Amino acid sequence: MMSEKMDEKQSPEASVSMLMDLLHRSMVHYGLWFAEVRHQLGPDRSHGVIAEVSDKVLGVYMNRFAKVLGFSMKDGLPEPLLNLPEEKRLALRDAVSQNWLALDGLWFQGVEFEHGMNDAKRCNDSCWAHFSPFEAAMIRKSLGLGKNPGLEGLKKALNYRLYAFINEQSIEDTGPDRFVFRMHKCRVQDARKRKGLEDYPCKSAGMVEYPFFAREIDPRIKTRCVACPPDAHPEEWWCAWEFILEGDKA
Repeated sequence: MMSEKMDEKQSPEASVSMLMDLLHRSMVHYGLWFAEVRHQLGPDRSHGVIAEVSDKVLGVYMNRFAKVLGFSMKDGLPEPLLNLPEEKRLALRDAVSQNWLALDGLWFQGVEFEHGMNDAKRCNDSCWAHFSPFEAAMIRKSLGLGKNPGLEGLKKALNYRLYAFINEQSIEDTGPDRFVFRMHKCRVQDARKRKGLEDYPCKSAGMVEYPFFAREIDPRIKTRCVACPPDAHPEEWWCAWEFILEGDKA
C-alpha cells in the first residue's frame, strides 16, 4: 500500500510556515542531542564533542543552503555575509544577540504565566548551569585560549559573551590576582526601570552564570558577588562580580 504524499501544491504561506517549522524542529533536535550527550558523558566531554560537531553541522547546513539559494561559500563561510559592510555585520551580530535574549525571556514568561515565578526561576537558573559553561567552552575554542588562561583569558572571554554585544560592561583590576566586572547597562533591568518596575532579582541566576563561566575558562578562578539585585547597588551599575585567581589545583 502506497503512503500518501504531502500535497506539493501548497500556498506560499503554508510552504514557508512549514519551512519555519522544519527549521525549528531541527534546532530542537540538535539541542536535545547535546543535552543527552551532556547527560551521558558529562559536561567536559560533551563540550569537546559539540565543538567538533558544530563546525560540521554548520558546514552541512550552509553548503546545502548555498546550493539551493544560489550563494557562494568561501573558506566555509557564506560569501554574501563576508561581503557585507562592517556596520551591517556588526548590526547582524547584535541582532542575533538580541534575539537570543528575547528567546530567553519568552521561555521564562512561558513557564511563569502557566506555572508561576518560582518554577520559572528554577528553570532559568538550571538552564544557566548548562549554558554558561557551554558558552565559555565555545568562546575558549574560538579565541584559542588554551588550558588555564588565567584572568587575562577570562577578561577576553567576557567580552565575547552574547550579553557583551547587547549590554554595557566594564572591567577594573583591583589587584595582581583579581578584577571586578560590572554591568552598567542591562537590557532586562533597564526595561523594567523604564516601566517603573522594581529590579528583577537575578542574583540566584548570576550565582550560577558567573562562577560556572569562570570555572570553565580556568578552574583556578573563584567568583564573588559584590552586589546583584535584589541587593542594593549604585545607580552606575546593576551588578558587579569579583574574579580571583587562586593557586594551582591538583
